[in-house]
Order: sequence, then structure tokens, then C-alpha cells
Amino acid sequence: MKDAYVRAVYRIETMIGAEKAAEVLAGEQSTGTFVRVEGESDALRARHGARVVSVVPLGTASSPSLPGAASDGTGQVEVARVAIDFPLANFGPSVPNLLAAVAGNLFELRELAGCRLEDIEVPSEFAGAYPGPRFGVVGTRRLAQAPEGALVGGIIKPSVGLSPAEHAARVEALALAGADFCKDDELIADPPYSPLSERVPHVMRAIERAADRTGRKLMYAFNITGELGDLRRRHDLVVGLGGTCVMVCVNMVGMPGVRYLREWSEVPIHGHRAMFGALSRHPSLGIGFRAFQKLARLAGVDHLHTNGMDNKFYETNDEVRLSIEAVREPLLGGYHILPVLSSAQWAGTVPVVYNMVPTTDVLMVAGGGIFAHPGGPADGVASLREAWDATVSGEPLPVRAQRSRPLAEALQRFG
Repeated sequence: MKDAYVRAVYRIETMIGAEKAAEVLAGEQSTGTFVRVEGESDALRARHGARVVSVVPLGTASSPSLPGAASDGTGQVEVARVAIDFPLANFGPSVPNLLAAVAGNLFELRELAGCRLEDIEVPSEFAGAYPGPRFGVVGTRRLAQAPEGALVGGIIKPSVGLSPAEHAARVEALALAGADFCKDDELIADPPYSPLSERVPHVMRAIERAADRTGRKLMYAFNITGELGDLRRRHDLVVGLGGTCVMVCVNMVGMPGVRYLREWSEVPIHGHRAMFGALSRHPSLGIGFRAFQKLARLAGVDHLHTNGMDNKFYETNDEVRLSIEAVREPLLGGYHILPVLSSAQWAGTVPVVYNMVPTTDVLMVAGGGIFAHPGGPADGVASLREAWDATVSGEPLPVRAQRSRPLAEALQRFG
């Protein structure tokens, strides 16, 4: 650990010069403060001071992105990509304390007119402390009885307001339609109108009834997000009734909450990234997905939302592509998880996905793309299946639609 470092890569804006701003950042987030103090010896700084590895100029900006930025009087806003090494000895292989160093007070420094954590590289010491996903892609495919092809799933809509029985009826329709997966929306966990203690039994009875008819058990991700003390009780409720997946909103329970759940979870953890836009939407502030997903994988998620192509949110298709690719890259030699494509997904987005990221190791979940299909949820699922089969085989969707009514109606309804 003595010579181990965590490397953090930032995009910064500054009006005091990029080199100077990088040094301020490194000092403030390790041994320094605004003035040299007694005890901050050269030897201590050598052992524990963060060090600037590189400063790459990216041009200038017309104005500072963040308020309250200090200026050297020139008014010029420099933009740069900065890499800084933080001694692992300062915080050890601990994600919460790592975050305090690489993403703590630095966003508030006046020397920075913009700051975004773009990437992190962690040393092998983290592998011993964080075993990562227990199930990942292989385990999920085994439990979902989906050994090959893209996994197709649904998100129960309406998102909120359904009684447990009404909720279960929609789940049963998807299970009978042959979906691989289904999930609660992030907006429903354990509300008074649909307590988890009632919703889980209703949904599991529906899944078992469908399995008796189809011979295949739908994987359902119950949203167990809540206080840390609730996680185990809710997980045990799901598993005790035969459930095969739980979902948590990563930012709501935090990385330590995910890690806590991973310690004893008997089923895959479906990681939802709700609230991620608050961290990432502005290009000059916050934490980029590349860094975020590494921490979530270390904490132990088996699936992670990446957004989807042609989505209803702010990210471009190129940004989503980079997110999917990032999730699929090995981390510390492994930590393989399943990217989850969501947000306005339907049959017509399948070719966009596959052409940009040619893999079927993805989970595509749709809400309106299934439940608003003119033929109902069963045809919604069938349209997605047809779209994936056609796309992987190189057949244009309009051609396949000539012999697939569900796909044709999807193209007409959503196209």
C-alpha cells in the first residue's frame, strides 16, 4: 500500500492558470490547506501529498461555468484535463473515503471555475476489500434461463398507483409473453398504497402461475430501496418467497449501502442510477459515468442502468455508447456486469443499439414500449424479440415487419 495510488482524472476550468489550479486541488485534497502549517513537513508531503501527473490544455471558455471563481485578473478561463495521483495510504481501500479525497470539497474551491471527475483508476488493493458483483452477466443469465441473446424486460407502468393485485396482473402478462425480466419502477418501493409485504406475495404468485404454464420463471427486480436497516428485511422477504432479483437506487442508499447488501444478498442486485443527472448533467461539474460505474461495480451491483439510445433524457447516443462500453470493460481483471438500457426504449431503438455497440450482453427494459403497444404487453414483448432477432441477423426492421404483426404495429405506433 505504501507505493500504491488512486489516479483521478478531472476536466477543470480555472482563471488562475491550469497548472496552479491543479496544484491547489492536489494540495487541498491531501496534506494542504490555504497556508502552510506546522507539521506539514517536506517528508510528510512526500509520503501523503497528492501529486499532479499531467495537465493537458483543452482550450478556453468564454465564461466560468461556476459562480464564485477566483481570477488572476486576466479574465481568461483555461480548460484542461488534469490527472492527479492520491496515495492509497491516505484512505486505504475504502470507497467512501476514496470519494472524500477525489470528489469531496474540491468542487467548492474558488480556484476552480469548473470541475468534473471523469475517471478513476484504483489499484489491486481494492480487489481484496471489494469482491464486486456476485452474479454478473453469467449468473443473471442462469437465473433468468436466458443463456443467449439480448435480455428483454419490462418496467411496470403506470409507475405508481397500482394496487398489489393490479401490479401483479401486469407482471403475469409479461411472464406469459416470454419476457426475461421485469422490474419495479424506481418511484415505487414500499409505499402505503402498495406495501412491499403485500406486493411481493402477489407478484410471486403471478410469476409462479405463469411459470407453471410456460416452464420458465420470470426474473423480477423488486425495489427494496430504503433505510439501511430495511435492506436485509426486504431482501429476505423477496428471497423467502422465491424471488430472484432485488433492485436498489444506488445514489439513494449510497455505495456503502450497496456494499452492505452485497455482503449477504442471495440474488442479483439490479442497480438503478436515479439522481445521476444531478451529479453529471452539467459538463463542467460533478462526476462522469465512467467514474461512477466503477464505484458501483466495486460496491457489488450485478446490473447497472446506462440510459438507452434515442432516450427521453439529455444524453446523446454517443454518450450512451461510451457508458455501455465502460460498463463492459474489465475492472481489476473482472467485475463483469450487465448494462441496462432504459428510457423510451422500444423495438425501433434496437438497431441503433446494436449498430453502435454490437453485443447481445445487454438488458433492454421498456415501459411504454411494451405497455403502450396497440396489441398489449404480449405484443410489446414480441416486437422487441423480433427486432433483436432481425437486427442481429442483418435484416432491416421494415422487412421483418412484413411478416411480424407485433413489430409492424410497433413501428407504426412509436415510429
